[in-house]
Amino acid sequence: MRYLQIALYSDGVVEVRSTVNRSKSLTDTLESAGLLSKDQLQIGLIESQNTGDTLKNSLLRLGFVTEALVTSAEQQITGSRSIVLADVLPDSEALNLIPAEFSRRFQLVPVSFKDNTLLIAIADPYNLPVHDRLKSTLDSSIEVEMVLAGKREIAETIDRFYGFELSIDGIFHEIETGEIDRETKDSHEYHQPVVRLVNAILSDAVKRGASDIHFEPEAGFVRVRYRVDGVLRQIRSFHMDYWAALVVRIKVLAELNITEARAPQDGHLSMNVSGGMVEFRVACMPTLHGENLVLRILDRQKGIVPMDALGIPDDTLNALLTSMQRPEGLILVTGPTGSGKTTTLYSMIAHKSDEKINVMTLEDPVEYPMSLLRQTSVNEQVKLDFGTGITSLLRQDPDVILIGEIRDAQVSEMVFRASMTGHQVYSTLHTNSAIGALARLKDLGVSPVIIGTNVISIVGQRLVRKLCISCRSVDEEQSSDTEQTVYRSVGCDKCDWQGYSGRVAVMEVLRFTQQIAEMVASDASHGELLKCATADGFTSMAQEAMKLVYNGVTSITEVSRVIDFTNFEL
Repeated sequence: MRYLQIALYSDGVVEVRSTVNRSKSLTDTLESAGLLSKDQLQIGLIESQNTGDTLKNSLLRLGFVTEALVTSAEQQITGSRSIVLADVLPDSEALNLIPAEFSRRFQLVPVSFKDNTLLIAIADPYNLPVHDRLKSTLDSSIEVEMVLAGKREIAETIDRFYGFELSIDGIFHEIETGEIDRETKDSHEYHQPVVRLVNAILSDAVKRGASDIHFEPEAGFVRVRYRVDGVLRQIRSFHMDYWAALVVRIKVLAELNITEARAPQDGHLSMNVSGGMVEFRVACMPTLHGENLVLRILDRQKGIVPMDALGIPDDTLNALLTSMQRPEGLILVTGPTGSGKTTTLYSMIAHKSDEKINVMTLEDPVEYPMSLLRQTSVNEQVKLDFGTGITSLLRQDPDVILIGEIRDAQVSEMVFRASMTGHQVYSTLHTNSAIGALARLKDLGVSPVIIGTNVISIVGQRLVRKLCISCRSVDEEQSSDTEQTVYRSVGCDKCDWQGYSGRVAVMEVLRFTQQIAEMVASDASHGELLKCATADGFTSMAQEAMKLVYNGVTSITEVSRVIDFTNFEL
């Protein structure tokens, strides 16, 4: 049944909204889930008739259902995405776009502003008049996305977000000048600038695409650096006087011991940033001038990338997909820390995951929770290490196994045992190249025969920064040397004056064909293997990187920073 809802505002604006009465569907959904009894429904109907209020509000007022349950049920009915605002960090850019008066009047919360899209939390995402008012208020180039949230939660969040300084510079000014009412009777945590400062730094780092946040104490100050696109970048520094309070706040969020400053500690915390849940792994280390803190950012929205979106060439992608067709054996992804090995592994596992197979993982720790996977974190406290974990995992009837990293001889033995007993195994190894992984495996005690008969393929990987399309320019000197058009980095406001924006994987895939497997089993030399693999179509990382250079994706300076070009001729 449809009905008209008419609203008259103080400025004389009259809004008429045609909507659908979803009370019956809402109560059906709650009843079928066992969250609302027939007696409660009958009482709610009587209360609604007596007060003239909606059935939903009557049920909420009587306490028969919670706003969270109603929001979840409405999400099922309408198909709208919902959000829990209690975990959301405020986004100063989004809040600056929507005035507090507008938010209170239309009962909505600006959650985030990213990629020119404003995410709005509202009780009714299908309220067309609000959509129209937003269009007239915002710049025409801004896209608006609505998500579902409870009315009470929206009202509380409006009070929490507005009226406080939220920018990093503004919060530091507030701390330095002491312009804060410390005697206020309102105990809301947002009155504490340190709380807002930590939130602002976490939110800023995620929006900049950082993978790590470094808090580094020096003799009289603390340096804050972000690792963006694999390179550390200093963001700001502040006086040591503020460091103790910031350490305590981060430790409280990560559930660490705030009284322990002499021993390393590890923890984690989760926050809703830019409309998505982001996990931060926290590591504390005592140093000469105080505790050094590093926060690894694990953004679930970016962590799992489809294989066809990795940005790798078609021939490399086809080599990976072909390797994954083998029913048993070991696929290794190699490279140094920060080379994207985990992202590649997750992409491969996500591509492989299916209801017909049992995929199990053993990681240290689990970085990105995924459906259809049984994921286990290594836990030294209960003596669950990689060695014992693999033994237990093999009893769980797995088809596909992911082992986070081959670290020692015991783990390598268990990994190859799993690959020899009819399982497809994926893992990582810290080596410089795909062929170089063979020497590392031998060093761990694996015989050449076992390697040759059980490895499917070895992937060597690096990440290189992509040139900013807006400001890159032709490198005349390099172009004349290579007789190809080569670009160099410049820097502009769109790339934060770095000259680069984003990264792309450079891969070499060594597939174990029958000939390669026989050569490995016979302990052939590095040169013999490289010659044979090249004849089979193998291309090195250096060759793949130069393809990116010639296509204008990156620069020679950048690929030389992460890839060895000692024996490569331009």
